[in-house]
Amino acid sequence: MCLLFTLHSLPEEAVGCYCCLLEQERSPEQPDADGNGYVICFMGGSEKGLNLFRLELDKYVQGLHSSLQTPELHNLETEVRPYLSRWYEESVMHIHRVVQLVQSNISFLLHAALSHTHVEVINSDERTKADVSRFIKAASLQGLSQQDTTTASLCKAISEDTHSDLTIDCSSSPPTLSNTVSNRFCDDWIQAFLNGAERCNPFLLRQILENFKLKAIQDMNSLKRFVRQAEMSHYALFRCCQFLQGCGNGDVLLQNARAEHSDLPESCSIITVLEEFLKEQSQAQA
Repeated sequence: MCLLFTLHSLPEEAVGCYCCLLEQERSPEQPDADGNGYVICFMGGSEKGLNLFRLELDKYVQGLHSSLQTPELHNLETEVRPYLSRWYEESVMHIHRVVQLVQSNISFLLHAALSHTHVEVINSDERTKADVSRFIKAASLQGLSQQDTTTASLCKAISEDTHSDLTIDCSSSPPTLSNTVSNRFCDDWIQAFLNGAERCNPFLLRQILENFKLKAIQDMNSLKRFVRQAEMSHYALFRCCQFLQGCGNGDVLLQNARAEHSDLPESCSIITVLEEFLKEQSQAQA
């Protein structure tokens, strides 16, 4: 059986398509039976746009699993179709809703995602809390780092400081954010997100988010290379300082570098020097 939900699109536009086979649990009477499953198909957006949301769509489809275990599908109209009809709002539009919610304060969420800072949403409905949580997860570099211990070390260190939590209070409009931290790198992406939200294009917003993460990863890799070189060259240490001063993301990069090089004394010494340099630069500009 095929369940198909289509999103209206202009005829001359290419339409993206997401398909997933959701297998039923095999019955003991027919363990080798074929065809026990459903093909879920979502259509909409750009030709490649839905690929940007594959993880979200995979998770959303799994939510149908318990509803599709009865072959008669008595719940087709009461559960299955209503659930399918919400796929675009639930799996694609959450990034747009978050940008619309916080507007230019989006830089604080981006910084929180990169620095593994916990974000708490209060006085809001459950969908807003879920949207913010999914945005932070999508913007973070968790799972992309070469060493999983980096994320674990950062999360442990930050969780010990409850005052570092970024809080979004939705009791007023616009919401109030407290314990906010940002930097020039995150601030530079504000306008791109606002432009994407104004065009109401969730696929463009997701691509902007992916570009943001890619640039952060490139800078992290550059810093790692500079730190290794600085262990043997004072000129490389000078280049490190120049790089951190110019990238605008030095606090986050050094935070990640310290966690990743925690068992390398020479690298930690270099990172300490760089942290002191950034601190002096910050005080000089204050």
